[in-house]
Amino acid sequence: MKVNAILFASALAFVTPLCVATAHAQDAATPTPAPTAPRAAPKLIVAISVDQLSADLFAEYRNHWTGGFKRLLSGAVFPSGYQSHAATETCPGHSTILTGARPARSGIIANNWVDLRTARTDKSIYCAEDESIAGSNSVAYTVSDTHLLVPTLGERMKAANPATQIVSVAGKDRAAVMMGGHKVDELWWWDGRKFASYAGRATPEAVARTNAAVADKIAAGQLPIDAPDYCRTRNRAVAIGGGKTVGTGRFERAPGDTRAFRASPESDGAVFSLAAALVQEKGLGKGVTTDLIAIGASATDYIGHTYGTEGNEMCLQLAALDETMADFFEKLDSLGIDYEVVLTADHGGHDLPERHRDHAAPDAARIDPALNPKGIGAQVAARLKLTGEILFGDPVGDVWIDAKLTSAQRAAVTREALALYRAHPQVAAAFSRAEIEAAPAPAGPADTWSLIDRAKASFHPARSGDLVVALKPRITPIADPSRGYVATHGSFWDYDRRVPIVFWRKGMTSFEQPLAVETVDIAPTLAATIGMTIPRAEIDGRCLDLDPGVADTCR
Repeated sequence: MKVNAILFASALAFVTPLCVATAHAQDAATPTPAPTAPRAAPKLIVAISVDQLSADLFAEYRNHWTGGFKRLLSGAVFPSGYQSHAATETCPGHSTILTGARPARSGIIANNWVDLRTARTDKSIYCAEDESIAGSNSVAYTVSDTHLLVPTLGERMKAANPATQIVSVAGKDRAAVMMGGHKVDELWWWDGRKFASYAGRATPEAVARTNAAVADKIAAGQLPIDAPDYCRTRNRAVAIGGGKTVGTGRFERAPGDTRAFRASPESDGAVFSLAAALVQEKGLGKGVTTDLIAIGASATDYIGHTYGTEGNEMCLQLAALDETMADFFEKLDSLGIDYEVVLTADHGGHDLPERHRDHAAPDAARIDPALNPKGIGAQVAARLKLTGEILFGDPVGDVWIDAKLTSAQRAAVTREALALYRAHPQVAAAFSRAEIEAAPAPAGPADTWSLIDRAKASFHPARSGDLVVALKPRITPIADPSRGYVATHGSFWDYDRRVPIVFWRKGMTSFEQPLAVETVDIAPTLAATIGMTIPRAEIDGRCLDLDPGVADTCR
């Protein structure tokens, strides 16, 4: 079965019969009249985040795209966009896109952080939860926007004109929350079995219909998907230990397997289908003011984690997403909406080291299992004759020191822990809280920033750790891939920081700017296209001029 047929079905079968009819009619439509340059504000902003779409993947596949991506490439292309901060994870990345704020301002410093003073037993805090809810923990949590400390563009639009409609849909709750913000008309995420929202919200017909159709699709299973010819060179099995191999997958799925559905092109089809259905049901882009829909396509990330970024799986996924977005844009065209699109990513990604070593990168490796806060903390405790666990956190990134220690003990722990981390051959740098606090705010193009600049952009004094640890390039912080994820992101390095940023609107003049810009530039850029100015002191980004000539869209 061709990938086009699979994704056409998965993207359109969930939409109302009217949507299906108009989408099919679009295939045979007469050529679109010659566009005219856009002048008035668009009626709908479509903000798309493709989770883990690195600038490297964008460059690798852009010449193969024939659908939705190809359309966007006729707009304003910034191939060197930066998630400029150090914590290149889903929650911080999504929080930058429509707020214009880096994690140091937004408070979203990571997917999870440690709060040793929280009342509950579980001291890990999930970025999109409300930990004050009784009985909750960082796994069984109540989704909330409480940790996002800044407004989104949608919130600013709604404050300026309450008639504005703001919708956010995504394959992950944290993506939907961080792009939607605190005041949204509809906010829906895939919870593993269905699209869900906050308790007490009414379920639109579009959501109920989509959930029913997705349930039927999951129950039916999925035959192997045929990949385009250009994927052939990537279709090679790579052994990663424990009898596990990746690289040749075609997304065959047994009936009822929701986990496999999530890590497949089908899940992005479901997200875009729900988005299209909500656009139609809510009448987005048809009112007196500009509306906004944020779309978080999460499958690329799940596939990157599960199979890596350079195998048949990722090649097939990006071909499928290209078709899915084409179907979505054709649906918007058929509705006669004047819309503008921005597409970017929350972070990049790093392929599995086993395949990197085959691909001329012999220094790619997995993290030393001993390099984690518990192990380092035990060594420090032995040196200082302390008892109990004294360091907390993930293997790399932020590390917290036991809050019960005295000031003198904390200073000694900081000194000893830094010495151990810095001496490790896989560690590029380790910084203390005091060093980061003393560093100036980063300035200049993000591709010129030092490591401490990147750490500073992620640092929030009320939430960040007492230490920050950066691995050397090409070190994957997954010690044993045999039973779980095989590849990841989250590093200080540009393969995780650099993402595409593309703006498109019918009639705009295409150009490409290869120099570095930031994802925090997206919100003020979109704001300018609808005549809104965000006070410079309230954000970290700047408006990008989308006119390649003497005119200036930022004025």
